[in-house]
Amino acid sequence: MNKLLASVAVAATLAVAAPAMATDIIVVTHGQANDPFWSVVKNGVNKAGEDTGVNVQYRAPETFDMVSMGQLIDAAVNQEPDGLVVSIPDADALAPAIQRAVAAGIPVISMNSGSEVAASLGILLHVGQSEFDAGKAAGVKLAAMGGTKGICVNQEVGNVALDLRCDGFAEGFGKEVKVIPTQTDPAEVESKVRAALESDPDVDTVLGLGASLVGEPAVAAAQALGRDDVLIATFDLSAGFLKYVSEGKAAFAIDQQQFLQGYLPVAFLALNAEYGLMPGGNVPSGPNLVTQEAAGKVIELSAQGIR
Repeated sequence: MNKLLASVAVAATLAVAAPAMATDIIVVTHGQANDPFWSVVKNGVNKAGEDTGVNVQYRAPETFDMVSMGQLIDAAVNQEPDGLVVSIPDADALAPAIQRAVAAGIPVISMNSGSEVAASLGILLHVGQSEFDAGKAAGVKLAAMGGTKGICVNQEVGNVALDLRCDGFAEGFGKEVKVIPTQTDPAEVESKVRAALESDPDVDTVLGLGASLVGEPAVAAAQALGRDDVLIATFDLSAGFLKYVSEGKAAFAIDQQQFLQGYLPVAFLALNAEYGLMPGGNVPSGPNLVTQEAAGKVIELSAQGIR
């Protein structure tokens, strides 16, 4: 009898210890993990996978390429994951692939870009910020700080999210704004910002759309010209730009908390796969303006790839 009870106890223990069927979640974005911004997103993705115990993969095209990104989404659908996370920088290009995922019964959450089209594509919810509203908030703040003529430096023209940032900035600023297109090369950005400031001394406000790629080079350009009067702000964070903010060399950074954009969709899909739980609406991760008073507190977290 004791042997029987012991056998039952062992069997019960093994049953409890047996691993549940693995949950697979695939994340497909337009941003490469070696990009300073997207590396933080990937850190959030990995942390969520670690905390929830799901198998999670992060995938992105080698460059900003919507054809390749659509193919990555199709490949993910073919693997029949328990959940799919996507960014949507170009809804026209990516809608067919995303709709195939939805039609296949795969729960899809969007993040970072695409809040305005997510629901129409059958996506469950969006984690991110309204890019137009964030740009508008930046414009209002910079105008209140005394800005009179601005430039918006866009390192990825054609990315709808970035274009909306410049549009929102122009509306909120309420004064003349010119868009300066560049590539994702900090040296080119610095050269173009310097040329814009030299060619038009009335330009006293610069909005960048990425901290390390645009914000830091913009400060370097203004400093090289001795233009301490130029108000410089940027979307997103980097330890270098936050240092400029804390020193008064830059106005503020716009934090959309991209770690949350990576973490929350994976966590939500893991809970959905396990318990059928899902929030009832979009989750705004930003914007938050990080000014001089707060910059010092988040420099270390930025250096750690969390902020």
